[in-house]
Amino acid sequence: MRTLLNIIWFVFGGLWLALGYALAGVLFCILIVTIPLGVASFRMASYALWPFGRAVVEKPGAGAGSAVLNVVWIVLAGWWLALGHLTTAAAQAVTIIGIPLAIANLKMLPISLVPYGKEIVPSDSLPPGRRPLHSL
Repeated sequence: MRTLLNIIWFVFGGLWLALGYALAGVLFCILIVTIPLGVASFRMASYALWPFGRAVVEKPGAGAGSAVLNVVWIVLAGWWLALGHLTTAAAQAVTIIGIPLAIANLKMLPISLVPYGKEIVPSDSLPPGRRPLHSL
């Protein structure tokens, strides 16, 4: 089922969202100072391409650096990437088949706004007792 949802996701919006994250990653990697933002953007591009079967969990040991990078991320890229998720979710929610995809887009909003201090892991590899923040 995850494979089918991932294929439908890829065709109806996932490719464009992943390209948006990849474009942000390339732009951030051009400047040396913003390379950490580029790395996070490429990580999010991978998640936006194939989200089903993966979960977002808190990263242990994330501290003040994550908070500072999250603020910089929101200012430079987070707001327009979140807007892309909202726009795509609205377009997908028009059809019955697109409703689960729209819900997945809305679940991706928090990590698109504040990606630092979180990690994306396969949902099958979560140890018992470790609860995902968002699971698709």
